[in-house]
Amino acid sequence: MSDKFTLEIISPEGTILKVEASEVVIPSYEGEMGILKDHIPLITFLRPGLITIKDNKKTSFFVEEGTVEFVNNNLLILSSTAIELSVIDQSSIQKQITEAEKKISVDSLSDKKKYLLYYKINTLKNINR
Repeated sequence: MSDKFTLEIISPEGTILKVEASEVVIPSYEGEMGILKDHIPLITFLRPGLITIKDNKKTSFFVEEGTVEFVNNNLLILSSTAIELSVIDQSSIQKQITEAEKKISVDSLSDKKKYLLYYKINTLKNINR
């Protein structure tokens, strides 16, 4: 019996990835969450971070936001910012960090926006190492 389930990552432009995976780790507001076959059904929101897909190899995607649904061994991730780490260049990461740091210094931001920007900055700095 297989320990795999279907994972699909979709952006407004179309399907980014559709594979069978044995484990997926997502960055949710509740913290990092690991999904395995036969996980209880769930719906949650993504915060900035990395989606890590484990199978024969490990693949990671940077996301800023999105929604996640897991039901009947189908994991559906909807995000407008899912970018595979292998295609992100260092200068793009540094530019995003600089822009986010400028935004976070604005006093009028809500706590939620600051929370999201902190996670974005920390994730991008970790990718840039």
